[in-house]
Amino acid sequence: MNRTPLSLAFAVLLTAASISRAETLYLTQLDLSKISQGYGQPQVDKNIVTKPISIGGQKFERGLGTHAISVFYINLNAAAQRFTASVGVDDSAGKRGSVIFKVVADGKLLFKSPVMRGGNAPQKVDVDLTGAKTLILIAADAGDGIDFDHADWAGASIEYTGQKPQSGLRPLEEAVILTPKPSPQPRINGPKIFGVRPGSPFLFRVPATGQRPMQFSAENLPAGLQLDPQTGIVTGALEDRGEHVVTLQAKNALGAAQRPFKIVCGDKLALTPTPMGWNSWYCFLDRVTEDQIRAAADAMIASGMADHGYCYINIDDGWEIKPGATDPLIKGEARDATGRININKKFRDMKALADYIHSKGLKFGIYSSPGPRTCAGFEGTYRHEEIDAKTYAEWGVDLLKYDWCSYGGIAKGNSLEELQKPYRLMNSFLLKQNRDIIFSLCQYGMGKVSEWGADVGGHCWRTTGDLGVASSLAANMFAIGFGQNGLEKWAGPGHWNDPDFIMIGYINWGGKLRPTPMTPNEQYTHVTLWSLLSAPLVFSGDMTKLDDFTASLLTNDEVLEVNLDPLGQQARRISKDEDLEVWARDLEHGSKAIGLFNRGEFEAPVVAKFADLGLTGRYVVRDCWRQEDVGTFENEFKMTVAPHGAAMFRLRKAQ
Repeated sequence: MNRTPLSLAFAVLLTAASISRAETLYLTQLDLSKISQGYGQPQVDKNIVTKPISIGGQKFERGLGTHAISVFYINLNAAAQRFTASVGVDDSAGKRGSVIFKVVADGKLLFKSPVMRGGNAPQKVDVDLTGAKTLILIAADAGDGIDFDHADWAGASIEYTGQKPQSGLRPLEEAVILTPKPSPQPRINGPKIFGVRPGSPFLFRVPATGQRPMQFSAENLPAGLQLDPQTGIVTGALEDRGEHVVTLQAKNALGAAQRPFKIVCGDKLALTPTPMGWNSWYCFLDRVTEDQIRAAADAMIASGMADHGYCYINIDDGWEIKPGATDPLIKGEARDATGRININKKFRDMKALADYIHSKGLKFGIYSSPGPRTCAGFEGTYRHEEIDAKTYAEWGVDLLKYDWCSYGGIAKGNSLEELQKPYRLMNSFLLKQNRDIIFSLCQYGMGKVSEWGADVGGHCWRTTGDLGVASSLAANMFAIGFGQNGLEKWAGPGHWNDPDFIMIGYINWGGKLRPTPMTPNEQYTHVTLWSLLSAPLVFSGDMTKLDDFTASLLTNDEVLEVNLDPLGQQARRISKDEDLEVWARDLEHGSKAIGLFNRGEFEAPVVAKFADLGLTGRYVVRDCWRQEDVGTFENEFKMTVAPHGAAMFRLRKAQ
């Protein structure tokens, strides 16, 4: 049939109208697996705890339920016109929670809410996206941690014409290695001070980088101690209390190095953040075996990590018998007739394992719970504290991680007395043993443990819940790490705040070993912040799969020197400007370490003002990661920092 010119024109108009008609895409129609968030999983048309969305008493049928800190990248393909939503903290949080919502398009902030708290009325969002290519939706914490930060993007939708928006990922980053390779000439690293009790076995491996073979010696080594000149391992025992300043020496064909080393024989242990080493949990979980522990000890030597001061090899949950298990490797009688704890068939001989680790100059750590069962359901210590402490000492254990777990069913409430009781009890028996056993309290920050952990014998204590392993790891690291501000008054030589392990390299998430989900910049932030915090640097990735980038993060001696500084002062936040933060701590000999952090999604200059740092005059600024001076500055120091990244510097008075 022939069309008239009028009907043809009308058809063209209809076609054009259909092409240009805007469509609505609800946020929950996108792939939500790409969202990074600090807790739980994104929810479709429900809040983070899977209940109907409600903000300030107002109900919403549609919306995205998430949890701070969350970041959602969306590729708009320049096809979107508007983004609309109602945002707020879900009523499921009660009056708790505090979230700041941000909408960013192509690097430009289009919307920022005030601090939204539980019970507040929802805030309307309506922004123009014309021509924008990338949309970023951010639910940020308000600087007070992420507890109950139930963030809702209620009714959130994108109007678009043409190509449908798609979920996106943060731009890929190159894993740039900043740490210079160690010189082939000798350099002595690790702690400058070491505590031991009178009569306890002494074990210290001199950490030194440089070409092998290397000869070791020590001037003024006190009577009772011996140093092996080939291995640099110091053994023996000191009977009398007192301080001894020893000069450690290392020599190879290319040169020699020496450094003072103070040995303090008394009641105080862990004079630098301890344990510095490795833990099995985040790579092997409760399936850990003796062969994996031996391999980790071998790798700590072969990789050179021990040459930078790492020395603890710690078994986490899963070495005991699991009552009620049917797996032949872990079932059986949990204890013998005398009450002595049995090991499962994944392990052969704990004393022999400890001896093997000690032969390398390394320390041996173990795990238990004050409750009847561990977190993974294996035999705990409840009502066997004395015999377990004695058994650990006989095996040669150097550290006990004591995890609250099932003791929650034993405790009579959450009073301070009940929270402290199992740790006081176990410590009383550890102190009776003929060896030094570092006591690591793992009870997730309950009852403000930082304020009393040392009083019950703890040398370090977990200040928060687990970092966990999932796409939310970076968000958890940010929330937990930056949430340590204010705890610095409770940390120092012999007693340390512990924000959990170093989660880089190959770790177990999603049921298998795979690279950490954190970006390279986030990994720099992780190690920089933990080092400034005087946190125990416990790597929990697979020791046998260390790539060059991971090794460079773990073995930068100038970064580690800040962590191990004898003053033991934990860093605190000096200034905060939106996503930009400056943290600092004093170091021995009057120098100061600072960290510049950018928690935002785009690179930005971070400024450290000398007045905020309590400094006057001119200071030489040294880049710890690159191990080089960057210049002399007065009044302030400024550097552009990558998104989610960090930079670390040491300031010394200019001559």
